Amino acid sequence: MSALVNIIVMLGMLVVVPAGLRLTGRRELDRIRRLWPVFAVPGAIALWLPRGTTATVLACCYALGTALLALHASRRAARGRDLDPAGIALLTALVTPAVAATALVAERSGNELFGFGLGILALTVPHFHFAGFAAALIAGLVCRVSDGPAGRFAALSVPLGTLLVLVGYFIGDWAELAGALVLTAGMWTVGLLTWRLGRADGRDRTTRLLLLASAAVLVATMLLALSWALGEATGLPHPTLTWMAATHGLGNALGFALCSLLAWRRLCAQGPVRTEVPHRTGSRTA
Repeated sequence: MSALVNIIVMLGMLVVVPAGLRLTGRRELDRIRRLWPVFAVPGAIALWLPRGTTATVLACCYALGTALLALHASRRAARGRDLDPAGIALLTALVTPAVAATALVAERSGNELFGFGLGILALTVPHFHFAGFAAALIAGLVCRVSDGPAGRFAALSVPLGTLLVLVGYFIGDWAELAGALVLTAGMWTVGLLTWRLGRADGRDRTTRLLLLASAAVLVATMLLALSWALGEATGLPHPTLTWMAATHGLGNALGFALCSLLAWRRLCAQGPVRTEVPHRTGSRTA
């Protein structure tokens, strides 16, 4: 499982975060994005080294880059910027890699953090790259082009669900289940809006398939997340962490995050994004 988790984390560090930063449209993030390999490559190397000083130092390099993103988000929030639903989702996306990096530094140093074992810390790293950064970013992008109740719900419930899951780590399994329910509701709403986006007129075949695939994957991966959280809270049979990494984790990384980012990159290159689905009516004769 550790090799698979490392590959998923590398995808988040080296591909998902920099690609996501480009999609934010924030010119002030361009310098951090250009410098991102300076932070991400050492972090990726740290994943494969034995726990110890060298791995910890390299993980700290990555943590420095994520801290720059979190500081940028906090400054914008302090100035009252990006406080609409889409903006809140974006700010959440910028903060969550720092949570992942904190867990990475602790795990690579061989130290438990807040009572969490090294195995849980290792899984926290991919979780906050994908259920954190990627999910919040895509929810914000969807809200920008679907600025109705559903879009606003997605943009707010994904950050809220992510926060509740984090709080649940400390409070207990039932609180984590509540967070999983909120996060699942938000992610399924993102999936629904993404599906509509994929069916809108003017989509080329590749973009359409990427959007529809990312939406479909969310149905399965979030059901797995719910089954695991429910099992942890109630004691009912549920997937193991190894199985979750191979299904939920890999599905979210490749099927949702990567497909979504590729689709949104193509959408942004094609001009203004429209979400209307054409209404087809049959011909009538007088």
